[in-house]
Formats: sequence, structure tokens, C-alpha cells
Amino acid sequence: MKTTVEIPDALYRRLKARAAIQGKSVKDYLVEAVRDKLAATAASPKQKTGWRAVYGAARPEDVAELQRIIDQEFSGVDPEGWD
Repeated sequence: MKTTVEIPDALYRRLKARAAIQGKSVKDYLVEAVRDKLAATAASPKQKTGWRAVYGAARPEDVAELQRIIDQEFSGVDPEGWD
């Protein structure tokens, strides 16, 4: 199948050079790159959304600040009133 893709000039020059270094045509290089990208996406676990997408990636100081806010908010909760 044929398709038309617009690629910025600077990116195309890098693409063409990389393909040439590997002894491939631009077409072959692009097809391989797309195959690799699709295979990697299929092999990886389902992408997480919302807070799960960044869980564990936050800076420790941001986590500490968030915990401070949570602690402050929960300090006003009366545990006896939860029954």
C-alpha cells in the first residue's frame, strides 16, 4: 500500500542518513521502524492512565509535599465519627 507522510526536513535528512549508514532504503528503514514500534507497543503491558501513569516516577520532594497535604487534611477527621 502506498501512503504519503509529511516529515520535517531536518528529521528526513537524519532518517535518510541513518538508512544509508545501514545500507537500507528510506522505505525499508521506515517499514522496519514502524514494525519495531508496533511490536514494542503490543509486547508492553497496557498503558496506564491517570495517576497510575506516573506512580513511582514522582520526585521524592513532591511525594513528601503531597503526603504533608494529605496528613493535614486527615488530621481534622474524627475517627469516632466513621462508625
